[in-house]
Amino acid sequence: MLREIEGVTAVPPTQRRWFHDDYFDLFVWQTLGGEVIRFQLCYGIHSSERALVWERQSGFFHDGLVSDPEPLANVIARFDTAAPTLPKLVRQTVGARLYEFAKPATEVPARRREFRRANWQKRIAPGARRAG
Repeated sequence: MLREIEGVTAVPPTQRRWFHDDYFDLFVWQTLGGEVIRFQLCYGIHSSERALVWERQSGFFHDGLVSDPEPLANVIARFDTAAPTLPKLVRQTVGARLYEFAKPATEVPARRREFRRANWQKRIAPGARRAG
């Protein structure tokens, strides 16, 4: 189940949120009114990490290996299992975008061969809290 990592610094005019479990890191950007305007769903965090990124203005892109060893259907099924603990609006928005991504007739561009985290997205030790 995805749990929120507290203490993620906001970047006005958006709020950034981070949710984590053993398989996923989900980074979400929301307006102050709560609308999800961007997310990064990082998966495969113990092997070859990949990230599906969605932005309201530009759509989808996929960071990491293009020939993904894990079928997208498996990733979606795992997300559905992990998502019940997410806030409803986040769960619904990310879930809807995942199903939308699974249907396209055209390939989504990959920007990089490896996913790179921003400094604020670096993993922390289990049980530790990120400083504000």
